[in-house]
Amino acid sequence: MNLFKITEAKAPIVPIIISVPHSGTKFPSAIKKQYKKRMRTHLDDTDWFVHRLYEFAPSLGITVVKANLSRWVIDLNRDPKSVPLYNDNRLITSNTPITDFYGNKIYKSQEFEPDQNEIKRRLDTYYWPYYKQLKTLIEDRKNQFGKVLLWDAHSIRHKVSTIQKDPFPDMILGNNDEKTASPELITSALHGLKSGTFEINHNSPFKGGHITRYFGNPENNIHTLQLEMNKILYMDDNEVTYNEERAKKVQHILQHTMERLIETLQK
Repeated sequence: MNLFKITEAKAPIVPIIISVPHSGTKFPSAIKKQYKKRMRTHLDDTDWFVHRLYEFAPSLGITVVKANLSRWVIDLNRDPKSVPLYNDNRLITSNTPITDFYGNKIYKSQEFEPDQNEIKRRLDTYYWPYYKQLKTLIEDRKNQFGKVLLWDAHSIRHKVSTIQKDPFPDMILGNNDEKTASPELITSALHGLKSGTFEINHNSPFKGGHITRYFGNPENNIHTLQLEMNKILYMDDNEVTYNEERAKKVQHILQHTMERLIETLQK
């Protein structure tokens, strides 16, 4: 099984890489039946279809890396030791979750829940290869252009009460309180995202996950930004079905934002 899909740039390469770690839905055959069938069929925590929103990116010279495995197999955006990313009492799943975001068990029984040996195996087999691929692309772009931006693409349900009581804003740009990217790139991204009619938050309630924090090193011209977005921006209100009309509006803003970022990186 391929752990990820790389969509190469279809235009002259630019120093931007897009990572999509949470829209995968596949399970390795060896462990697939360990999960509750009802949970596995629905996969509520998946960033459904978010990769489709970035289908324009290769035409701008951007390479896209999309993980194929479900985040319930391995969560690529969590700390490898499952150190919590936040300390505000929200529910935070581990790198090998045993519940969904609402606290519902995803395995058939406790005996199937991964122990330390299984966690290590999944990190070695599924987690670090994704990071290695991102690292290779980052180094290639850095060597070619002297700088690089990694954009980590996510989406989340309109409301998740175990994280916060209120519905989420339309989009949240995260950069760990401006530690993972230069002020110029942060400003450029915010201006692009705010050029439409969407509500844009900055570092609240999400500051960027482990991928953003792990790779971001603006002092070394390696910049990272995470964009979290509300699923009803591009899906029906049931948050199950892709909505082409809504998605086009989102894509327009995303493409405009990427074009701005390319210009900023070329200065």
